[in-house]
Amino acid sequence: MASKGTRYTEEQIIRILKEVASGTKVAAVCRQYGVSEQTVYRWRSKYDGLETSELQRLRQLEAENSRLKKIVAQQALDIDALKELLAKKW
Repeated sequence: MASKGTRYTEEQIIRILKEVASGTKVAAVCRQYGVSEQTVYRWRSKYDGLETSELQRLRQLEAENSRLKKIVAQQALDIDALKELLAKKW
């Protein structure tokens, strides 16, 4: 699943939005999939224009970004520890 609390994967959401874009009324799509119109509009603001391949690339980039942020945080901790160690008088 896409994230906690969602019933639809991001791929399914993109397919649903394509139905709306192809001319199916939002209300009909909402009834068919059991979601509110507000949900469809929220999905549209987040996923509109994305293709499945772009979504996969976005996920890869987000995972890499998260990994790099962890590395930077660890380096900052290491630098602080070294500064503290060097600041002590021997």
